[in-house]
Amino acid sequence: MKVILSKTHIKKKTSRKTDLALVETIKLARVNPGWFRLSHVLSGPTRKQISANLSDIDANAKAGDTLVIPGKVLGQGELTKKLRICALSFSKTAIEKMKKTKSEAVTILEEIKKNPKAEGIKTPQ
Repeated sequence: MKVILSKTHIKKKTSRKTDLALVETIKLARVNPGWFRLSHVLSGPTRKQISANLSDIDANAKAGDTLVIPGKVLGQGELTKKLRICALSFSKTAIEKMKKTKSEAVTILEEIKKNPKAEGIKTPQ
């Protein structure tokens, strides 16, 4: 059973992070109800953050979806659909392959600022 941390616990865990972009992302996610669950994942250990290959993303997404990957998008496999992928980071090969299908690569921080209510986003299962 997963326990969702309170805002205070997430704040304490965030104080140990050294990546300033990650800290800002967690802070914004923590105060927006639609993004709160994501702040819980991001404030945890880096080894528990999800990394996903393009082949996995392509297999589980429909064209036009906006996906949030709480970790890194890796370039293994091909992307055949036009998607909007929000992640903490992207490998160089993943960005090159995404450009071929005219997919968008956006950081989670940018997406939280643009879409504070988290409308229309999907997370990996």
